[in-house]
Amino acid sequence: MDLKTREFRRILIIKPSSFGDVIHAMPVLHGLRTRFPHARISWLVANNCAGLLEEHPDLDEVIRFDRKRYGRIGRGLAPTIEFIRFLGELRRRSFDLVLDLQGLFRSAFLTIATGAQVTLGFANAREFAPLFYSRRIAVPDPEAHAVDKNCLFAQALGFGDLPVLFNLLVRPNAAESMAAVLDAHGIARGRPYALMGPGTRWETKRWPAAGFAEVARRIRSELGLPVVLIGMEDEAQVAEEVQQAAGEGVVNLAGRTKLPELIALVSRAALCLMHDSGPMHLATALGRPMVAIYGPTSPRRTGPYHRPDAIARLDLPCSPCYIKRVADCPYDHRCMRDLSPDTLMDRLRVSYAPGAKDT
Repeated sequence: MDLKTREFRRILIIKPSSFGDVIHAMPVLHGLRTRFPHARISWLVANNCAGLLEEHPDLDEVIRFDRKRYGRIGRGLAPTIEFIRFLGELRRRSFDLVLDLQGLFRSAFLTIATGAQVTLGFANAREFAPLFYSRRIAVPDPEAHAVDKNCLFAQALGFGDLPVLFNLLVRPNAAESMAAVLDAHGIARGRPYALMGPGTRWETKRWPAAGFAEVARRIRSELGLPVVLIGMEDEAQVAEEVQQAAGEGVVNLAGRTKLPELIALVSRAALCLMHDSGPMHLATALGRPMVAIYGPTSPRRTGPYHRPDAIARLDLPCSPCYIKRVADCPYDHRCMRDLSPDTLMDRLRVSYAPGAKDT
């Protein structure tokens, strides 16, 4: 039967991680809910990304997947038994459609373990994953943006004509909590602020802390905006360096926010400066004025979706290289080292619109 006209009652999306990748898959959720308004839709996601999805109105269930715990399968009896039980619970849900948007062996194994009659995955998925799917989605352009690649599932299921919407949930209680925190740091409710994320997992993606500090000072003096620093717990140190070098008017909340609170912070930001990172994808999904710093990775594949004007990068023959360690770069990390604060300030001035509508 043609999938474009077939009805499904119990649907599972498998996209455990990462932060940005889950955001890139959210338009598929919107399309599924529109195409199958009465279906029960579940999403299997890693614990650290569950906050993006919990309480979402288009979802009936968030299934948490403890990657760290289940990574010990075979090395301990307890996690092995727990994983077997987890597989049993998946199968008892009687899914009739499963979409594997991760495309790796583990996600493909979980896909077939559900026992669903129809299982979809990318034809070019890695680690032999396509062997586990009943239907394989061809990917004509491997360099296509991740959002467009995920939307190939929409074409196969009959909702390819729908607009691409992220519909990221901003929780009112988290927004209220962050408004109180900012107020306690001298940023009154309703006052616009700039948001900066100076940390990132790959060290090669990281623009120097001294550069962030200079830009923070200039945002305050030239644009009149207080600056708020954000990041995960392991990025708190670099945020502290930026705060100390930037001086007054910079609030450091790195490592001090839960995911719903981070979403709320981004949703109210008047201006954002981010690396290729999870918070950058949040800013994209929430439509915030932004400049995104790129170097070792490809903005064509994972850049701010349909916002080429938001990208700041040097046009170098070695970029993108996907090298993760600075020590492995044969060009002295030029893509970040030679990107000047002046260049970023020019882009930030263009992006900043005082009184921009909150989303």
